[in-house]
Amino acid sequence: MARNTREPACHVETGVHPSPALPAGHRYQVVALVLQGGGALGAYQAGVYQGLTEAGLHPNWVAGISIGALNAAIIAGNPPDKRTERLEQFWTTISRQPLLPPTPHNLLDDAQALPPPLQGWLGGLEAWRALIEGQNGFFQPRPPWPPHDGGTASFYDTSPLKSTLERLADFDRLNDSGEMRVSVGAVNVESGNFVYFDNARQRLRPEHFMASGALPPGFPAVEIDGEHYWDGGMVSNTPLQPVLSERPRQHSLVFQVDLWNARGELPADLSRVALRQKDIQYSSRTRAITDHMRETQQYRQLLREVMELVPEAARGHPAYRRAAAQACDRLFNVIHLIYQDKPCEGHYKDYQFGARAMREHWAAGLADIRATLARPSWLDMPTPEQPFVSHDVHKRSG
Repeated sequence: MARNTREPACHVETGVHPSPALPAGHRYQVVALVLQGGGALGAYQAGVYQGLTEAGLHPNWVAGISIGALNAAIIAGNPPDKRTERLEQFWTTISRQPLLPPTPHNLLDDAQALPPPLQGWLGGLEAWRALIEGQNGFFQPRPPWPPHDGGTASFYDTSPLKSTLERLADFDRLNDSGEMRVSVGAVNVESGNFVYFDNARQRLRPEHFMASGALPPGFPAVEIDGEHYWDGGMVSNTPLQPVLSERPRQHSLVFQVDLWNARGELPADLSRVALRQKDIQYSSRTRAITDHMRETQQYRQLLREVMELVPEAARGHPAYRRAAAQACDRLFNVIHLIYQDKPCEGHYKDYQFGARAMREHWAAGLADIRATLARPSWLDMPTPEQPFVSHDVHKRSG
């Protein structure tokens, strides 16, 4: 009887594909990839995904916000053996300026180092070009005339992005939630409410992913079924909590890939102030969410243990059933990967889409996930005594 009353909170019906990287005998039912928003920094996430593929780790749930949602569309919209290739095509496409030739340093071999002051100056030039020219297959400047209405009130037109997504993602495959669940977050412009579009509940179209990345005033609101939506990062830039809170709760291994670092140094000048402001604003305090979820799961586990002490005859009491709905013995392991700023980057790093920067971000993501997976014990199942664990290759000791 007690087991049945606890089922709604914890019962699991699906599993994950076998992976040589996971420990033998693991009981993970969800392997999730959670992708934060961050514009041009999103190539870091593509590098992380390449490393997961190399290890034979194929998530069965991908959740994203903003650029994380666009990466999610490419991942879920392709078979496993094509995903890295399609991500590369996506990032190569959108890291080109559509009008003038590439800035010369983008054509240099990645091993050819540039002095940091020159890197900073060239990065600023790339960001300036993005503002003036737009980005190929992504967005283009919108003429100021005729006057804009509610559907075009923005500096840029993102209609090229729809064509790019349709070319690089198979939306029939993407909507097969049995193969991979997909969740992307956006904000309803009129109500201000945050919503998740999820292929387990509705059919997702390119517009759902474009809405997740429609950051005003640069990009226009996207209309979906008569409602208008903006970038989910305006409310929450990290879709971690919904994955950890989903019912029925499941044993979960979560790769949380962040593009903004909540921790940083006191800015030395106004330019660094603007950069630090963005880091704090868009990091969405992922570590705080992780700490909260760890504490919550410890209480759920404790509640379950206390319920075992209740006599069988008393387990039909309404209070017991309410407690059973909250108790849970599921285990959670969050692997945290956070993009680390480079000294030459400025506050424009999220709209510096240059090809060289894209390659550097991608390489950083690949290096971080390889370093993470080089610690195989980090993938071990948590224990009932410690039901929620997290790991971070960049976490400072103490």
